[in-house]
Amino acid sequence: MKTPSHRRSSAVNPPAGLPMRRPGSLSAPLLVTTLAVLLALAAPVAAQRDFSEVEIRATAIVDGVHVLEGAGGNLGLVVGEQGAFLIDDQYAPLTEKIRAAVAGITDAPVRFVFNTHWHGDHTGGNENLAESGSLIVAHDNVRERLSAGQFMEFFDMDVPPAPDAALPVVTFNDEVTFHLGGHTVHAIHLPGAHTDGDAVVHLREANVIHTGDIVFYGMYPFIDYGSGGSLTGMVDAVDRMLAMADDETRFIPGHGGPVLEREQVREYRDMLATVLRRLQQHLEAGLELDAIQAEAPTADFDDFWGGGFIGPERWVELNVRGMKGG
Repeated sequence: MKTPSHRRSSAVNPPAGLPMRRPGSLSAPLLVTTLAVLLALAAPVAAQRDFSEVEIRATAIVDGVHVLEGAGGNLGLVVGEQGAFLIDDQYAPLTEKIRAAVAGITDAPVRFVFNTHWHGDHTGGNENLAESGSLIVAHDNVRERLSAGQFMEFFDMDVPPAPDAALPVVTFNDEVTFHLGGHTVHAIHLPGAHTDGDAVVHLREANVIHTGDIVFYGMYPFIDYGSGGSLTGMVDAVDRMLAMADDETRFIPGHGGPVLEREQVREYRDMLATVLRRLQQHLEAGLELDAIQAEAPTADFDDFWGGGFIGPERWVELNVRGMKGG
């Protein structure tokens, strides 16, 4: 197995990955991300959280492109001559802090908000931002799932329908392109990965890709099988992103990072593909969940990827149940 790359951030260069951490331990940034993901998937807990303690941290990647970290998925911010383009918007109580962080970078209004998928830590600010004039854009399936409400079986959690004002106003099927004064913002639907409505955002001139929750770096990813996601689709989606990239491409992951290099994304892809192959072999051999867990199909990856909010056995359970259809 290839050891995952680790590169430290600095005040001059944008961070390219997570700092080195001890096997089985969580670095401070990863711990914050892990807690944020836990809250994202546990609505009653998130509703009780004191968001006044959350800080929105902005990091420049290249000219006109920033990543914003807070509580929830990593945000992308693209600033062009005609305005600002925000990728995801975290939770509703953080909207004012996000606006303040954007105002610290540009005076331009947020003209567009793009949702990479339907989960609440990426869409919670939709209603607030729409009310102040931002146009919400997402894949067709994002609007459908937000408007209908969902049940997340893995977490035994009902997610109620979103209010009409929070729904995307513009939706697309395969891809859509925005031209924002020097930035070509190309969004591509990658089906059946984290959900059935995932879209990645490729900033061609900046050579940056926002992955949404197709990439969780430094932890095993949640795959929402109930919303049409799959481990096979995750591998295929990462392959497509890598095909768009070169060695200079920077990736904004949904969680972790906040900025990754191509090699780190390739390591993530190889982990997913290896575990997928092992699980498929065990299922073809007729093994049941307990027996598959006893085989420890993730053991050689657990030191780096197993310290997140879904532990190794639980992640195997998520995928085995999903691959078997429930």
